[in-house]
Amino acid sequence: MDENPKPTVSVDIEEEIRALQLDSAVEDNGNTDVEESKPQEGESADKMEEDMKKSHGNAASVSVKPPVIEKEEDEENEAPDVEEDDKEKKRHLNVVFIGHVDAGKSTAGGQILFLSGQVDDRTIQKYEKEAKDKNRESWYMAYIMDTNEEERIKGKTVEVGRAHFETEMTRFTILDAPGHKSYVPNMISGASQADIGVLVISARKGEFETGYEKGGQTREHVQLAKTLGVSKLLVVVNKMDDPTVNWSKERYDEIESKMIPFLKSSGYNVKKDVQFLPISALLGTNMKTRVDKNICPWWNGPCLFEAMDTVEVPPRDPKGPFRMPVIDKFKDMGTVVMGKVESGSVREGDALLLMPNRVQVRVIAIYCDENKVRCAGPGENLRIRLSGIEEEDILSGFVLSSISKPIAAVYEFVAQLQILELLDNAIFTAGYKAVLHIHAVLEECEIVELLQQIDPKTKKPLKKKVLFVKNGAVVLCRIQVNNLICVEKFSDFPQLGRFTLRTEGKTVAVGKVTDLPSVRASD
Repeated sequence: MDENPKPTVSVDIEEEIRALQLDSAVEDNGNTDVEESKPQEGESADKMEEDMKKSHGNAASVSVKPPVIEKEEDEENEAPDVEEDDKEKKRHLNVVFIGHVDAGKSTAGGQILFLSGQVDDRTIQKYEKEAKDKNRESWYMAYIMDTNEEERIKGKTVEVGRAHFETEMTRFTILDAPGHKSYVPNMISGASQADIGVLVISARKGEFETGYEKGGQTREHVQLAKTLGVSKLLVVVNKMDDPTVNWSKERYDEIESKMIPFLKSSGYNVKKDVQFLPISALLGTNMKTRVDKNICPWWNGPCLFEAMDTVEVPPRDPKGPFRMPVIDKFKDMGTVVMGKVESGSVREGDALLLMPNRVQVRVIAIYCDENKVRCAGPGENLRIRLSGIEEEDILSGFVLSSISKPIAAVYEFVAQLQILELLDNAIFTAGYKAVLHIHAVLEECEIVELLQQIDPKTKKPLKKKVLFVKNGAVVLCRIQVNNLICVEKFSDFPQLGRFTLRTEGKTVAVGKVTDLPSVRASD
């Protein structure tokens, strides 16, 4: 793709993304789109089609085969220019859409892709017809994000959908997380890659209440998002066009006044880190352009695109030790791993260490947003082709790290935990078992020892020896796992040192790693 003259590059990328999104939905259609978008590259278009068929159903894992060696030299001359131009112009952000089931997350994601020109009218018409045939007329926008048949029939997102779009100043990757409680582990993997969150809330009468009350996913998602490092939150009040709402300021204010105390208690600084705005995802109102005063006379704030463009990005260190947790892997002309770079930079030809197995690997090729690139920095979602390891020897949660400063691999660590809500008012004591979610790791764990209880108000340890704690407590404890896992101290790498504990499908505690006693902690 990079051999093409520069003016057509962005058009090709758009065409390609569109083709990838369509492929999962209807394979015939996807294939014709790929052919249309790449008439001048007959042979590589065929290869791409084959690749797509192999990885059907997961747009993120579709990879464009690299050209043959002779072409690579030309590519090396051109790629850096394209890359550097882009880097100067646009920053990159990962956005996760979270919220209760049926709040309209997939519809909002689909509408964004449509408004930013990633999906054409013809495709939308096809989805409208498909949704109508299933008696689900209002779901057609969600079909852009929910590409597999199970998701379409049930109207529920199961996997974390991925897509890319651009605004004037920013390149975005959308992660559409599932809202249904059975799929919270999938939601955790989506949120752990995100820089900012869009919390979608339904304004429809009864729906906001269901999502917000005890047991609703709105509350759990907010707590998880904060723990997983989603530091900035856009709270979009969706379905404002619903007949029960009709762009009512009273309803919008009621939702805002109920959410603010809860967001504060979850650790968000509402003035600095949270922004509320009303939208209609189905109609696209107040998304790309500000809402018309005839529809909503009281709203003077930004539209969704403006709000997303002005969010400040957390700082990242391109010169730090390299860290990329593996969230997925597959075979494609070798072993390919997927993940988000949390620290440092990577170049073609680099030698890295895959932890915790301590296997030395070499970087053969790097893909970013479906484009082959020579190097990439922190915050980018990458697919990296590796040599030196087989695909079956890699698990989610393994971490690609620099050889000189590898990530710690441990069987136990010390952590500060905040107990949220134990099942049936159980007590939390040594011997308590739960499932640990830390970056892409999912591992059973046991609390071995409670070290000290911390006063939530003063943040100072209490003197008396602690044997058990209840809901709401903050406690320092030792946690043990059965298999070696890669973690960092929260103070060194927040993204690799914060975690949640879940039991029987419910988040019971959130925490951060404070010490790695059994090995040398990273500097």
